[in-house]
Amino acid sequence: MTKPARILTIAGSDCSGGAGIQADLKTIAMLGGYGMSAITAITAQNTLGVFAVEVLSTRMVAAQIEACVEDIGVDAVKIGMLGSAQIAHAVADRLERLTVPVVFDPVMIATSGGLLADDATIEAFARLMAMATLVTPNVPELVALGGAQALGAQGITFLAKGGDAEGPVVQDALHRPGIPPTFWHAPRIDTRHTHGTGCTLASAIATGLGQGLGMVDAIERGRAYVRAALETAPGFGGGHGPLGHPWRQGA
Repeated sequence: MTKPARILTIAGSDCSGGAGIQADLKTIAMLGGYGMSAITAITAQNTLGVFAVEVLSTRMVAAQIEACVEDIGVDAVKIGMLGSAQIAHAVADRLERLTVPVVFDPVMIATSGGLLADDATIEAFARLMAMATLVTPNVPELVALGGAQALGAQGITFLAKGGDAEGPVVQDALHRPGIPPTFWHAPRIDTRHTHGTGCTLASAIATGLGQGLGMVDAIERGRAYVRAALETAPGFGGGHGPLGHPWRQGA
């Protein structure tokens, strides 16, 4: 029997289950991967907001990564909320030893508006972006990172997500050094249930890369998964509700 691809997610915990580690592991499982996690922070949040955050020690985050890598092994890594600049550098230290795809979702603000990264942490993102196979910023994150031109000048491969932009059509754009951008366009899905879309997409792409898909194919499957999850959201919560993760392409 073929073993599933081993996907390690390094991110924060969302107790309400819509984003972070919980969304990542659901996505990885639904797309046929074997999910592992290194939790960076514990958050008290729901569809209405982020109410408390406790960042784990850098030592504990590093120990989780090492425990997974040394025994189970890793075929791809997804990075989400990091919690501190120290954790960002510790993660980079350990990923430099690996030769697997890394998808970095530069989480700064939760869908509900809660701040999830301070200025020092955002500054530390540069090191992770430089080693990532793909960076997946949304509109405000791309602005905070200096814009598409700045990332392109640094030789970073990134997917500029358009879900936060205005208009009836969502455009995502893959930018790769020396290659013309690849664009995807799709009608906007009118829903308030968008909690965890960024986490879900990044995890889906990482799973595809870990399974041996090419970059474009991994993004296309990830986008299809997210759109299906938006359309099948269970309707929980009074704010930005969670996606409908239990959906399998072709089922």
